[in-house]
Amino acid sequence: MRQGWRGRVALAALLAALLPRAEATPEAPVASPVPSSSAPAAPPIAEVSITAPEPRYVAPTLRDRLGRIWAPVYLNGKGPFRLVLDTGASHSAIIAKVAADLELPPAGAMLLHGVTGSATVAYVTVNTFVVGDMETHDQELPIVPDALGGAEGVLGMEGLNDKRISIDFMHDKITIMHSHGQHAEDGYAIIPLTRTANGLLMARAYVRGIRVKAIIDTGAQVTVANPALLAALRTKHSYSDMKPSLITGATDDVQPGEDTAMPPVSLGPVTINSSFITFSDLDIFERWHMTKEPAMMIGIDTLGLLDKMVIDYRRMELQVRTRHNYYY
Repeated sequence: MRQGWRGRVALAALLAALLPRAEATPEAPVASPVPSSSAPAAPPIAEVSITAPEPRYVAPTLRDRLGRIWAPVYLNGKGPFRLVLDTGASHSAIIAKVAADLELPPAGAMLLHGVTGSATVAYVTVNTFVVGDMETHDQELPIVPDALGGAEGVLGMEGLNDKRISIDFMHDKITIMHSHGQHAEDGYAIIPLTRTANGLLMARAYVRGIRVKAIIDTGAQVTVANPALLAALRTKHSYSDMKPSLITGATDDVQPGEDTAMPPVSLGPVTINSSFITFSDLDIFERWHMTKEPAMMIGIDTLGLLDKMVIDYRRMELQVRTRHNYYY
């Protein structure tokens, strides 16, 4: 979390970057046992809802103080557990307290790739994993440090390939349901999406006329860009007013970054005027092979400036509407 210009930028919610793909290591030793407790959850700032075709799965969600969305997830029939909806994460994860509450012993270890590094962590296996109309079985969930700002884990995108996620930032509402391939409503701009090799959602963006690979990441607290974008921007502007910051990933590794005022970001016909951006040579950019060309992870601090946003996985579209219902 930012604390002025010199604060730490906590990106534990960036399990987008954290989990482009969890790699299982069968029968690997577990470094430490699952603790039985964790820090108390942060209070929510608003109540929203998640809707599915089957009424038995309708349940409220919460939007936390960082603007991220907590979705209610049922594990082995228990819950709901509050997991951060993370469009940048290809795999879900939980904190140790959830595993302890479910009385699940570690089933092995897997390699967890974080924004700032990699680490071997324990994982557990749940018989059922239910959110909305999505239900999976025998799912392996890595255990991540309890640094998610009150959330109990991360809801990744592994089961949402045929879903439509609608987020109303003005009224703090979210709907997750089956996509029927419907077109965008009037007043929405359409931004084509592609999937990276790791399953992440990527759009073409422009910053001061510079083409940028942009990962759409609702789980990220802040927007982060690679040094290649900074170098390109410096051909147009000095960017001398940079303030140091620190970035902490899910593996608890820390990397330095630099904060500065963020230029407008253009996504198709929509331009978002955000406030700050952090530039950092993150380990995850190297792992994603995004070091030579300008790239960024657009976080909830920027996406939350929109009025409404729809991610349609079937159509592979980002449908957005601005606060004043026009494109500027």
